[in-house]
Amino acid sequence: MPNETALVLYENLEDGIARITLNRPSTGNAQNVEMTYALNEAFMRAARDKMVRCIILRGSGRHFSTGHDLKDTEHDSVGQLYALTSTWGDVQTGDTEGWLGWEHETYLDMCRRWRSIPKPVIAQVQGACIAGGLMLAWICDIIVASDDAFFQDPVVNIGVLGVEYFAHVWELGGRKAKELLFTSDSWNADQAREMGMVNHVVPAADLEVFVQDMARKIAAKPTLAVKLAKEAINAALDMQGLQKSIDLAFAYHQLNHADNRLRFGGLLNPNGLPETVLRKGGLSELVIGDGRASGA
Repeated sequence: MPNETALVLYENLEDGIARITLNRPSTGNAQNVEMTYALNEAFMRAARDKMVRCIILRGSGRHFSTGHDLKDTEHDSVGQLYALTSTWGDVQTGDTEGWLGWEHETYLDMCRRWRSIPKPVIAQVQGACIAGGLMLAWICDIIVASDDAFFQDPVVNIGVLGVEYFAHVWELGGRKAKELLFTSDSWNADQAREMGMVNHVVPAADLEVFVQDMARKIAAKPTLAVKLAKEAINAALDMQGLQKSIDLAFAYHQLNHADNRLRFGGLLNPNGLPETVLRKGGLSELVIGDGRASGA
């Protein structure tokens, strides 16, 4: 049985299926540093277990994931409490060079590693899938959403062009990607399916059974054939420019952070945060700055 107090739960289901559960329901499964490294450990455990033939990623509670945790103050634990998993040795948060390395280590390179796991990964999405939550869904091979799911990348509001794993064009199409980034509007599960981002939309009550049935069907296939099919499709997307465009957007993302630090003293423009979020307080000063918000 998994440790129910852990931020990420790991279960071996029947027929070669591993199920990974984001387990911070009180925060909408917002991703802090501890959860990110626990998730990486779970993914690597499934990747290295020969008995695992298909992986399910889901969130506990009402939501899949509401994104990155803006209240997290443990950024400097990366490289100290948590050993580095990438080649970016400088992950100090005090300057642009270090923050570039930090986001490579903790966001971009994690996502690329998870996308490259040579086993099928199914995202089981309910409720909110926002910003950093999109990154977790997009690295999966198949997305199955409940009929109450909704999606959004609102980070233009806070002075950044989009999330670090910038796959919007491939997931949404070019014109819809522009519209949904420029407006910061959300889209529902049916709209996501129409755009090709989601494979299936099912009633919330049927979501778990539907995903497990699909995982069981996939896990019964010859493993090498499935692995190589995944490799071939990922390679086709990469040859179309997916990875290069992510690299470019990631560089622009860092320019946004550097500009916000000059203007507001933090990584984001706090003027774009919802008033309800600001009133609750507890936000990391590294993220929202030192009170220089002025409406710029």
